[in-house]
Amino acid sequence: MSNSRNKTFRICFIGLMAAIVFVVNYFRIPFMGTQLHMTNALCVLCGLLFGPGAGFLAAGLGSGLYDIVAGWGVECIITFINKGAIALVAGLIGYHAARRDNPSAADHAKIIAGSVLGSLAYVALYMLKTFIAGQLIDGLTLDAVTAKMLTKLPGSLMNAVFAFIVAPILLGALKPALKKAGLYDKL
Repeated sequence: MSNSRNKTFRICFIGLMAAIVFVVNYFRIPFMGTQLHMTNALCVLCGLLFGPGAGFLAAGLGSGLYDIVAGWGVECIITFINKGAIALVAGLIGYHAARRDNPSAADHAKIIAGSVLGSLAYVALYMLKTFIAGQLIDGLTLDAVTAKMLTKLPGSLMNAVFAFIVAPILLGALKPALKKAGLYDKL
């Protein structure tokens, strides 16, 4: 297959994944006083499937577009970066291991590490955003900003745990199906 045709397939897959990331933003599961959502797990999956650059693009576009449609306006830029960062980190650490036909124990460890660190990168960026917005936009005191961050931290950590558990499971389910359909090598 020609290189330009592979690029076309890859662009289509990235667009499809961005659309899936966009849609899953609407699904939330009430859990222990917060809401779990699949978005972060799919952002990790973007990095594992497409690598850091293309994964960043798919995760960031899908999440940023959701912000625009949901009425969050300029937040879309921050969301694009923060959600894209999940895929970037996951892809930097776990992409090559995820691409192997017969992953070793070390490869599985890289996939898990990429999933965990990608998810935690988002938590760190979300806390940074909360801090900056609290200080610069809301004019809150340091104590008030710290309290606000501490109220958001448990839900963010639960979503991170959910993401780094679910993403490798989704990869394990999707990879054989994509291979069987002859699509995996076109990603």
